[in-house]
Amino acid sequence: MGWREDGTEKTYTDEEVEARLKEELPHWYLENGWIRRKYKTSGWKSTLMVVNTIGHLAEAGFHHPDLTVSYAFVIVKLTNHAAKGITDKDFELAKKFEEVVMWQPGLDDGALVGTPDDARFKYIKYDYWKVRWILMNR
Repeated sequence: MGWREDGTEKTYTDEEVEARLKEELPHWYLENGWIRRKYKTSGWKSTLMVVNTIGHLAEAGFHHPDLTVSYAFVIVKLTNHAAKGITDKDFELAKKFEEVVMWQPGLDDGALVGTPDDARFKYIKYDYWKVRWILMNR
């Protein structure tokens, strides 16, 4: 199927979207036909890093979100315009954003330790409960 061909993608009802978000993407929510997420950052440089990361992933996946960009946050909105609703493309891309933007190497047992716990190097405001859950379930 070519990139302009569409129309066969399944769109989800609001109830199905809410259920999937609760199960798969708990920091995302449904509003006015979009799934949304607000990423809090430590400032402008960090915000630009998040925007560039999202831009790269969206272009690689050829599915593009709407963004609201401010000094210390980025709001991401996804919907499938061609299908006129929320599809698997939206869920898949949102999961990729979560995986990459919220990645914390210091929580893994690998060689990468992550950014130091020092205000000069702060990057993104990680979700406290996610960090706590990961640390408790090691």
